[in-house]
Amino acid sequence: MLDIKLIRANREAIEKKLKTKDPEIDLAPIVALDERIRVIKMNVEELKASRNHLSKEIGEKKRQKLDSAALMNEVAGLGEKIAILDKELEALEKDFQQKLACLPNLPRDDIKVSPDPKDNVCIKTFGEKREFPFPFKNHVELNERLGLFDFKRGAKISGSGWPVYRDLGARLEWALLNYMIDIHLENGFQMCMPPHLVRPEIMFGSGQLPKFEKQLFKISDDDYHLYLIPTSEVALNGLFYNEIFKEEELPKKLVSYTPCFRREAGAAGSSERGLIRMHQFNKVEMFCFTKPEESDAVFDQMMASAETILQGLNLHYRNMLLVTGDMSFAAAKTVDIEVHLPGQNRYYEVSSVSNCTDYQARRSQIRYRHKEEKPELVHTLNGSGLATSRLMVALLENNQNEDGSVTLPVVLHKYLNGIKELIPNVTENLV
Repeated sequence: MLDIKLIRANREAIEKKLKTKDPEIDLAPIVALDERIRVIKMNVEELKASRNHLSKEIGEKKRQKLDSAALMNEVAGLGEKIAILDKELEALEKDFQQKLACLPNLPRDDIKVSPDPKDNVCIKTFGEKREFPFPFKNHVELNERLGLFDFKRGAKISGSGWPVYRDLGARLEWALLNYMIDIHLENGFQMCMPPHLVRPEIMFGSGQLPKFEKQLFKISDDDYHLYLIPTSEVALNGLFYNEIFKEEELPKKLVSYTPCFRREAGAAGSSERGLIRMHQFNKVEMFCFTKPEESDAVFDQMMASAETILQGLNLHYRNMLLVTGDMSFAAAKTVDIEVHLPGQNRYYEVSSVSNCTDYQARRSQIRYRHKEEKPELVHTLNGSGLATSRLMVALLENNQNEDGSVTLPVVLHKYLNGIKELIPNVTENLV
C-alpha cells in the first residue's frame, strides 16, 4: 500500500507514475476522501476539547452546589454530534482504505514506461534455441506415448485445468522440485512449508485482495473464511504479519514448495493445451525480507539462484525487464525469466522475480528496528524458483529425440535413481 503522505506531498507526480501501470487511475477521489476525513477528525477533536472543558466546568459547579443542568445538556449535545461524526468517519475511512488498497505499487524510476509487454527489455540470454533435424512434437503429443500425464482423468475428477501426474511424470516432477530446493538451500535460503489456505487479511497483506478477489479460490462457511494460495508468496509474506524484525535477522531468505491455485487458467487455445496454463500447478518460491538499502543486492541473489537452476538443466532462456504496464500489482521492479517452448514457438515465463519495496510491508505492518530507534518498514521480494509446469514442457520439448524419447538432464539423474531417458511405451496409452 502507498503512503498517503507521499500522495499528499506529490499528487501530480505520483498519479503520473501510477498511470504508467494503469491509465485509468485517478487520485482525485482518494485525495477528496483524505481531506474530508482530516476535516472531520479536526472537528471531532475540537468538539471533544469543548466537551472536556465543559465537563470541568460542570465539576466545578457541582462542587459549588450550583445549577449545572444547562451545561450538562450542552455536553450531551456535543456527545451526540461526536457520535454522528464518528459514525460518518468510520464509513469514510473504510471507503478510503479500500480505494487506497486498490492502488498498485509505484514503478522504480529506471523502469521503461509502456503499456505494451512487447516493449519489455531483454537484458540477458543463455544458450541457443534448439534446431530440430526432424519434425518435433509438442509435449501433449509426446505424452501420448510417454504416458506422463493423464489430462482426461484429471478433468473427470476436477474439471479442465487440473492434470494428473502419473508414473515417471510424477517422479520427474518430484525430481525437479527437489533439485530446485537443493540449489536454493546451497544459495543460503531457509526452507519453509507454509499452509495452503490463508486468512483474508493475509491475502490483503500480500496485495491479492481486494483487487484480485475474482481470480482466487476460496472456502467460506460458518466455520471458515479462507483462500487457497495463488502462490506461496502470500503465505510467506504472512508469516511475519504485524511483526518487528531485529536488524541482525535481516535479510531473511526463505524458500518453499507449494501447489498454487488460480482461477485464471482461462480459455486456452490449441497452443496452450496440456500443462501450459492450469488451475493448479507446483512452484518453488523464493521470498525475502530485507532492509531497504539491501533489497537490490538480494534481488540479484534471487535472480542468480533461479538462473543456476536453468543453467544446470541446460535450457535456453532470456531475462526480460518488464515495462511499467506489464509489472505485477505489488511490484516496483520485475524481471521475468522465460524459456523457449518449441511446441508453442514462443517464450514462456518460468520465473518472475520482483522487488515490492515497502508496499507489502506497509499493508502487513512488517518492520525492523535499528538499535533503539523507531521501527521502519522492511522491503519484500519474491521470485519463482521455479514454476514446474512450463519448466516440464521445456524439458520434454527441448530434449526430445526423433523416436519420441526424451533425454533427461544429468542434474536430475540422482533424483530418479539413475534414470537417464524417458522411453515411449507403444503398448499402453492412458491419456
